[in-house]
Amino acid sequence: MGSKKPVWKGAAFENESRKKTLLTVLLVLVLAFGAALLLWNVYHIKTITVEGNLHYTNDEIIGMVMKNKLDQNSLYLSLKYRKKDIRGIPFIEKLSVNILAPDEIKIIVYEKAVAGYIEYLGKYMYFDKDGIIVETAEEKTQSVPQITGLNFGYVVLHEPLPVEDSKVFQSILDMTQLLEKYEINTNKIYFDKDNQMVLYFEDIRVRLGDISNIDDKIIRLKSILPTIEGEKGILHMENFEKNSTNIIFNRD
Repeated sequence: MGSKKPVWKGAAFENESRKKTLLTVLLVLVLAFGAALLLWNVYHIKTITVEGNLHYTNDEIIGMVMKNKLDQNSLYLSLKYRKKDIRGIPFIEKLSVNILAPDEIKIIVYEKAVAGYIEYLGKYMYFDKDGIIVETAEEKTQSVPQITGLNFGYVVLHEPLPVEDSKVFQSILDMTQLLEKYEINTNKIYFDKDNQMVLYFEDIRVRLGDISNIDDKIIRLKSILPTIEGEKGILHMENFEKNSTNIIFNRD
């Protein structure tokens, strides 16, 4: 009796295996697409809050952060801006995006610490508490006072202003922080050669003298300014002390 030869079904088995593999790949792709679609819909940003911004409006900050369709996803955006260093945008050092809910985020702005600005060669040069020029701009910012009276021969970005007494920058920072604390907006701060200060409020000049009793001076100034609004003249507070009652305003 002759033996039966085995029948090989290799080609059919290979085709079946390929079909299963293809189906598996398609299933994975469908699931991945479905998951991506779900994530997109669930984490599609609807509500945005912004904090820490002084130099830019909320809309301007949102426009800087959300530039394309991918940026409308809170998960993607939070990974993209995780205390990200920012270059090319004046006054901003870092940006961070926190997820408050799948469709809600908070953009936190970390601005450069700016004490004041000077005008130099037609530009506005902003410096920090150490007198280091941190930014240059074509337009001035209302929330930062102009500083005048400082003597220097040149200005270099990211280097300190070459003034004779660098302690003046600490006085500037102290003053700007106090003005911000008591919500007083000055147009300009002038320093004479003895570091005596004069604040400008439109047509009103306030002679503060040196830094002594400066907290008490600013507290009293806040209560005086509304009473002389619209006037022109000089308010003398050089010798002011906490219990002073005689403060002279010389009208122009």
